[in-house]
Amino acid sequence: QVQLVESGGGLVQPGGSLRLSCAASGFTFSNYAMSWYRQAPGKERELVARITHLRSSTTYADSVKGRFTISRDNAKNTVYLQMNSLKPEDTAVYYCNTYVYTITYWGQGTQVTVSS
Repeated sequence: QVQLVESGGGLVQPGGSLRLSCAASGFTFSNYAMSWYRQAPGKERELVARITHLRSSTTYADSVKGRFTISRDNAKNTVYLQMNSLKPEDTAVYYCNTYVYTITYWGQGTQVTVSS
């Protein structure tokens, strides 16, 4: 079965950096796009970044462009989210996501808190 396991969240000061990882299993990772979403308290879940399986093309939410970088390692079945210049408004639970055979899969989420 498809499994997505996030790691790397934590507490960081404004301006700091974190790298999230999502280890995937149960499907042919290199054949599918991968995404990171986030959900802040009281807000809807939103797309942060997406990376395709072909040519690893990327898209980003306007709020994170120039600060966050999504990447993938198909040999390790892992997708990453490098987050730099973090702001308090980046505080949220971050979820890994993929869409396989018409089904959407989510990881359990990892908490990112940006606070001084």
